Amino acid sequence: MILVTGAAGKTGVAVLAALKQRGAKTRAFVKDDDQILPVRQAGASEVVVGDLLDADVWRLATTSVTAIYHIGPNMHPQEVRIGQLMIAAARSTGNCRVVYHSVLHPQIREMPHHWSKMKVENILFDSGLTYTIVQPTAYMQNLRTYLPAIQEKGILPVPYPAETALSLVDLQDVAAVAAKLLTEPGHSYATYELAGTEPLSQTAVADTFSQILRRPVEVRPVSLKTWKAQARANGMADDALKMTASMFAYYTQSGLAGNPQVLHFLLGHAPTSLATFINRLTTDMVHRP
Repeated sequence: MILVTGAAGKTGVAVLAALKQRGAKTRAFVKDDDQILPVRQAGASEVVVGDLLDADVWRLATTSVTAIYHIGPNMHPQEVRIGQLMIAAARSTGNCRVVYHSVLHPQIREMPHHWSKMKVENILFDSGLTYTIVQPTAYMQNLRTYLPAIQEKGILPVPYPAETALSLVDLQDVAAVAAKLLTEPGHSYATYELAGTEPLSQTAVADTFSQILRRPVEVRPVSLKTWKAQARANGMADDALKMTASMFAYYTQSGLAGNPQVLHFLLGHAPTSLATFINRLTTDMVHRP
């Protein structure tokens, strides 16, 4: 039995689906009852509902599991404490290994949510558990947020300059690798950076949209002040807002650069390109009822 935490999020659902394709039996750890159906549909055999900060729920969730794929809640102020509880529960089960869903370059202090993941990695190193760490870069799927503005106005409204260079990765590739690591031997104590592209400027991203949509698309940077106001109006929690703003400020200064060769090796083929992803994204939008 493989436990997937944070199972109702986009990453968890993708990992459950990839594991289902491999015939693996999975248990989903979710927060609310209304998340049960989506994870069942994604392929979960069993579901545990509860708080990731509750040690008793962790003991229930890890009963009879042989592996855990741990996805910490996004931008959570107590991510380190949740990681500690996960590791304690894994240790109490005996022969249980952990695949930890971290982030590319977790050692960057300027991004607090990255630094929290680094702390969890350090705890995992000292735990005595068999572990594997995956460090994905920013998802291509995040571009869906900008698709209405791209299609309706021909602009890519990002909260950093046009020259900001970010490596991207397709979540489907990440999920395929996660399923591989959880069901095949040979990955103990490995740390894998998962980038699908070389660093791409926002202008390069806009140009790719332009080529595929056959219409001009230009980058329109949004100030961090404007972004914060919009995020607050949309109900983003203060902790998440602060951490996301710190991330965008870091991107403005330094970008986020990764190399796709590790992902190529793990997949056994080239990672999904940005052009391939955008073609898939726009086709899905056209055929969506």
